[in-house]
Amino acid sequence: MPFTFKLPRIPGLPTTATAPFCPSEVAGSVDVPPTASVWQKLKIYVGPGLLVSIGYMDPGNWATSIQAGSQFGYQLLFVVMLSSLAAIVLQCLCARLGIATGKDLAVHSREHYPPIVGRGMWVLAELSIIACDLAEVLGCALAFHLLLGVSLPVGVMLTALDTLIVLGLKGRGFRQVEAIILGLVITIAVCLLAQLAFVKADWHAVALGFVPSLQAISSREPLYLAIGIIGATVMPHNLYLHSSIVQTRSVRRDPASLADAVRYTRVDTIVSLMIAMVINAAILILAASAFHQSGNTQVAELDEAYHLLDPITGSAAAAILFGVGLFAAGQSSTFTGTIAGQVIMEGFLKLKIPCWQRRVITRGLALIPALVGVLTLGPHSVGKLLVASQVVLSLQLPFAMYPLIRLTSRRDLMGELVNPWWVAGTAWLLFAAISAANVWLVVQVFVD
Repeated sequence: MPFTFKLPRIPGLPTTATAPFCPSEVAGSVDVPPTASVWQKLKIYVGPGLLVSIGYMDPGNWATSIQAGSQFGYQLLFVVMLSSLAAIVLQCLCARLGIATGKDLAVHSREHYPPIVGRGMWVLAELSIIACDLAEVLGCALAFHLLLGVSLPVGVMLTALDTLIVLGLKGRGFRQVEAIILGLVITIAVCLLAQLAFVKADWHAVALGFVPSLQAISSREPLYLAIGIIGATVMPHNLYLHSSIVQTRSVRRDPASLADAVRYTRVDTIVSLMIAMVINAAILILAASAFHQSGNTQVAELDEAYHLLDPITGSAAAAILFGVGLFAAGQSSTFTGTIAGQVIMEGFLKLKIPCWQRRVITRGLALIPALVGVLTLGPHSVGKLLVASQVVLSLQLPFAMYPLIRLTSRRDLMGELVNPWWVAGTAWLLFAAISAANVWLVVQVFVD
């Protein structure tokens, strides 16, 4: 039986789930003409990867990369690179699952696991959305504080207004959401690349930073940050999200058309996540060049980074660009959080609610810990809270990875699009590595 509960109705506001934030309302809404050229098909398939990638450059990524670059210079760049490559593997599996079966990961989890297991996975998925939204709340609140001069608690409350964006896009097409996401990605990229022009990066050291090193993460502090980077990069709810939104493209169910869709979606995913990797690497390089090289090795707060950029770079524009980029990154959850929330509720519980209500629920649950955090820990606690939220995401990641890898490795489910042995092997290796790192971190916390 579907899970049901009722939320209060407010006159004048939608009472049903609508496009573009409800996946079932936009499934198959983007037509792919069979006679389209390769270039035309590529343009049609570009979009879902961008929507997923924006979650890979949110304020949580900024916090982990700023702290990592400040404390350890360029040494953890390889973690950014490997995390991004892991994200590409997992997101390609998500897209493959959605295209091959016509169902998303949440639906499959409900259908293939006992109800108690499915409900447990739903709770973990919801927690990951809240943890991600907490990062967006803190990031946007800090951007309001830095750019407008309002207090952090006021900035936190202002973030509730993003529900108006959801209402404003009611009934619109999914391509419009993708266009907005493209605008956010371009804004973040321009702001960060412009900031790099104000600092003198040691590009030889940057290249060395991309070389994997176990010694660089041999102690607890860099490993904690490394796990935070993984959690900020490979987000659990993005796995559910991607397996659903690839179904917005209208694809024929014959093997050739499905294989064609998987190929084009793979290009969209790889290119989008490579852009995200460049942006995340740019944040770490900026922090290492501006702070670590100047002796400011304990910059763990984004507001501290903002205020230090002016005197270090000699330009007020650097700090302004930092604030604008942070705000653009913070707005990502308005889209990814709302859509992922609908995917998870509909998939696990067979429940659809108005999209504005979904946004209010998620944002409301994130506002409480955000307000408690900034009021009790002080205005300079945002960075620590952001890094902690990303570690929480990493701890939940294996619970989404396991069913994804299992399902996409089943020939009876996937047909000809089943994972090749080397893809399945790589995915299981990632699962083992991330799980082991999480277990190590939990043990260290309890030992201390």
